[in-house]
Amino acid sequence: MKCGYLSLISLAFFTGSLFTSCEDEKKPDEIETEEISFTKEAELYLIKASGDTIEKLDVELAETAYEHQTGLMYRDGMEDNQGMLFVYDDERVRSFYMKNTYFSLDIIYFAGDSTYVSVQENTTPMSETSLPSEGPTQFVLEVNGGLSAPWNLAEGDRISFTRLD
Repeated sequence: MKCGYLSLISLAFFTGSLFTSCEDEKKPDEIETEEISFTKEAELYLIKASGDTIEKLDVELAETAYEHQTGLMYRDGMEDNQGMLFVYDDERVRSFYMKNTYFSLDIIYFAGDSTYVSVQENTTPMSETSLPSEGPTQFVLEVNGGLSAPWNLAEGDRISFTRLD
């Protein structure tokens, strides 16, 4: 009888400790990642319809599904002469969001012929709000928030980029 009583107490203690240990674990509020540094993979020129160069940027390329999904997430920022260019195989309406992106961006959409489509300016960091293009796009350029306004991008403006292979 004493042995059964001890077994019952042991079982109760073991079961209780399972539930207690699960409840007491703290889940992190943020995902800790190693610092991700910028890697210049191409040079990009923003060009007015007239042919004048608006701006030259060093860009990192996002070409794989994983790179498309992560983009500039988990980074602390980038220089004003830097950006990320998303390159897709097809042209369609695209939508981005700012989940796990710690700084504001301007998201600039370009068609398959590299001409300007639309921009989402001064995005809200960490927001999951959808930020769609206003038409079909094949290229998407992300730069620091507020940079695109002085460029006055308009219909007919385009991008040209050269890979640094």
